[in-house]
Amino acid sequence: ARLTIQRSFLNMKLFLEDQIHFFGQLCSSNPSNSRRTSDRWGQGQYGAGRGTRLHQGLDIKCSDGAAVYAPFDVTLKGKLTVYTDPSKAAINEGINLSGQGLCFKLFYVRPDRTSGTVRKGQRIGTMLPMQSVYPGITSHIHVQMCDKRDPTPYF
Repeated sequence: ARLTIQRSFLNMKLFLEDQIHFFGQLCSSNPSNSRRTSDRWGQGQYGAGRGTRLHQGLDIKCSDGAAVYAPFDVTLKGKLTVYTDPSKAAINEGINLSGQGLCFKLFYVRPDRTSGTVRKGQRIGTMLPMQSVYPGITSHIHVQMCDKRDPTPYF
């Protein structure tokens, strides 16, 4: 009976993993997609306080200048502008993507290109110099779902 329960649990786990599309490696300097936790600039989890607003994404650690990869097969849907503040111009780029039934954005990435399709693990851009704008922050890619729901379950 115990073995049957273990097999049932394993089958359910495999089924759920097949239904939930987990993000593959995003950054060359972070093979496990480790999350930004807490630093002097704040916290990287979804819903963290940002003054009068809440953080609407999940921050995945990435060293300045590192290669950024497609987390699964994706369609590139154009470049995005992160800020309106000119003092943040050094990190004011990102890209819109879709794939695996998901629509999402990556902030602080200079895209290699902004349209077409890319296979999982292919380079899609470069992490911008976050330290030049936020000295001492844990440099990171901000992952935000297009509908602003929590991306955490996909990691």
